[in-house]
Amino acid sequence: MATGNNSSYDHDYEYIDTATPKPKSNPVGEDGSCRWDCAVLVVVNIVIFVVGVCGNNVVIWIIGLKMKKTVNLTWYLSLAISDFLFCLFLPINIVYMATGDWIFGLSMCKFTSFILFLNMFSSIFLLVIISIDRCISVVFPVWAQNKRTVKKASIVIILAWTVSIALSFPSTIVRDTTIVRDTMQKEEIKCYNNYEPPFSHFAVVFSRFACGFVVPFLIIISCYSVIIWRISSNRVTKSSKPLKVMSALIGAFFICWLPYHIVVLMEINPKYEKSLGIYTKVSVTLGSVNSILNPFLYAFMGEDFKNKFWRSVLRKIENALGEETHTTNRWVSGSSAVEASNAKVSTHM
Repeated sequence: MATGNNSSYDHDYEYIDTATPKPKSNPVGEDGSCRWDCAVLVVVNIVIFVVGVCGNNVVIWIIGLKMKKTVNLTWYLSLAISDFLFCLFLPINIVYMATGDWIFGLSMCKFTSFILFLNMFSSIFLLVIISIDRCISVVFPVWAQNKRTVKKASIVIILAWTVSIALSFPSTIVRDTTIVRDTMQKEEIKCYNNYEPPFSHFAVVFSRFACGFVVPFLIIISCYSVIIWRISSNRVTKSSKPLKVMSALIGAFFICWLPYHIVVLMEINPKYEKSLGIYTKVSVTLGSVNSILNPFLYAFMGEDFKNKFWRSVLRKIENALGEETHTTNRWVSGSSAVEASNAKVSTHM
């Protein structure tokens, strides 16, 4: 556990002053209960966990087992896996948010942070890949039809995940644990960012902002600007749905991640580091919302996926009802046979 001279933020982005281990405020009240703002965030994160796990699990199930592999479905599957992994470990952060005490050890402190940023980078890179792929398909339809293959898409996804892992690795270096005292003089363990050379606070934050937001956002905007221009100039295309979907994708990306990066950039300034508190927690939660939006924006809005989903659900219901009916008929037949046998015995007697 760290005993250095750093002042930074814990996993739940509460200001930590490790240089002076004195009583400090935390996300729980003096009686050990979660404050109202903390309670609201806990409830929201629980909803994100439930909806994210269920929604992304459905996407993985439908795409992985029920649909024929295509390039687009390969993108969606990888995106769903990334979001599913993030949501799967979200309960650990929920417990920490509710209690203010990190009970999971140093290794898990590093790992959960790594998963958070792995999801952030992999999701954003996949959105960029999907944008570029759609742009190429619109601008060069013949070339795309001949050259786009599932194998090539899988190679691109492996490269995207490799880069995401490399960019997420610094989070495992800067994460650390320390012991502090709360307002009741009770010792608590905090999981926080312990920035030391060569991973300085500014370098880590700026690299995440540049690689995880600015550059991807500019690429996405450029791709969809080209797509919108081509669709608008194509008189054959009458439907406005593609434009609405594109606007939703860009809007969700912008709304979910911009507040997080703004708050994290503000952390660099010592003037704001002690006062951000709840704003950082809200921005992290808002970024997590992206993990439950992706299944709806990328999968459930597709007609093929929706039709396959409802057919699979109806088939499951029909099979369940069929099995119940079959079991009931067998039970009724068995009961009738027993009654008939008893009647015969009674007659003979």
